[in-house]
Amino acid sequence: MKPNIILVMTDQQRADVSAREGFPLDTTPFMDSLARQGVWFDKAYTTSPICVAARCSLLTGRYPSAHRVRENGGVKHIHYTQDLFGIMKEQGYSTGLIGKNHSYLKPDDESVDYYYPMEHYGAAGPLRNEDERTFIEWLGRCSVNQTEPTPFPVECQNPYRGVTEALDWIEEVKENPFFLWLSFPEPHNPYQAPEPYYSMFPPDSLPPLQATTQALETKGFKWQWCRTQGEHFNPNFKADIDRVRSNYFGMLRLIDDQLRRLVTSLEEQGLMANTMLVFVSDHGDFVGEYGLIKKGPELPDILLRIPMFWFGPGIQRNDGPHAAHVSLADIMPTLCEAIGADIPIGVQGRSLWPMLTGQDYPVQEFSSVYGEHGFGGLEYSEDDHLDISRFGKRVETEQGTIIRFDELNTVTQAGFMRTIRKGDWKLNMSMQGTVQLYRISEDPLELNNRIGDPETKEMETMLLRELVIWMMRSQDPLPLPGQYSYKRAERNYLAPYSTHG
Repeated sequence: MKPNIILVMTDQQRADVSAREGFPLDTTPFMDSLARQGVWFDKAYTTSPICVAARCSLLTGRYPSAHRVRENGGVKHIHYTQDLFGIMKEQGYSTGLIGKNHSYLKPDDESVDYYYPMEHYGAAGPLRNEDERTFIEWLGRCSVNQTEPTPFPVECQNPYRGVTEALDWIEEVKENPFFLWLSFPEPHNPYQAPEPYYSMFPPDSLPPLQATTQALETKGFKWQWCRTQGEHFNPNFKADIDRVRSNYFGMLRLIDDQLRRLVTSLEEQGLMANTMLVFVSDHGDFVGEYGLIKKGPELPDILLRIPMFWFGPGIQRNDGPHAAHVSLADIMPTLCEAIGADIPIGVQGRSLWPMLTGQDYPVQEFSSVYGEHGFGGLEYSEDDHLDISRFGKRVETEQGTIIRFDELNTVTQAGFMRTIRKGDWKLNMSMQGTVQLYRISEDPLELNNRIGDPETKEMETMLLRELVIWMMRSQDPLPLPGQYSYKRAERNYLAPYSTHG
């Protein structure tokens, strides 16, 4: 019997802000317990730290340079042969998408049986009552950050409504195998939380930040631009950061409680025995580090590294983190193997199924992981004198001031940057020749660039070689050669055929 599959995705959840990763606040106790009952990775990485590019990689198992969606407005460029929903439908699954989409999928796609949208600033599917309708209107007027508790009950929040929709839909389709993408729009901005979550992690109780605004002096113009944006549209930007952090951590606990509600309900119905749950986020969030919020410039680990765990039938318990380096692109081919489907042509991710189920796998294959950033062109500098007012707004209304700004903009997304993480080390390289080398195990905020250090020259050379190999691996093999055969390895592994390492 094929397993049911629930793919839970959060938006903008940092991997390191959980107790199981050593964070001093217990933001996600249920997620932590569930992760320890399955397989969890502390070296899981997104393919790109922006929403649409990452989500397209999740669905297609392809890197942005191959699926061609490199920025949030680029879904029309999507390129693939088969995607996750199409495969599930082909394999006889009932399919549902509940929550944030932000991909090329459309409500009327034949591969999506049930579609219930939810978004950050108010858009939503059918609403159940007046409270929900009023909340959605309020959410649409929210600023980036809310400095007061959300004046609506928890039951109005996206995670609660998403779980309610999920349970109702599963009740209708549970006689057949089902695939559900449950995609929470939170803890993405607007950073808002109702009580008791608003007061759960008070600003004066938060652990100190690891990187201050002083780091922006060496991080460069893209980073400085993000800080300038925040201050330009919000004069209280600096003072609001602690409240942003408090709301963010509170929203994580709210999501955690709703995930508990989902799993507990399915356990009571006896459905979890044949249900695989995959938990992941699309990318991280600065959450105040460097004096920044949201995301934007380059490929720092706190934006690129994501939470990921697998739980369910056949998946072996692994109390500590798995040693492998894995990618968001690996989820799609792994699910293909889990349900007995062939991995489609053009997929670049690798199946994790052997390591999830306790089988042998080539360790070298998962000794490094790769990520991408940018839409090309030359990078900007302060000499370009861009009008910063174009990239946000501050609007006075009868209900209050609405503050928004777009961090994924002309400045922060210009150029190309690629990264490689291998063991303790990480190397970032831009198209214009900027190279950064960090020992992540000692420097997780990437504050001490070791490039040019004689002691790290051998590591630099090794990582540059690894990066070149990964950049070739991420090249699009489509279209396949017309008159010649195309050889590819089972599970898309390179390691058995590699001559390096």
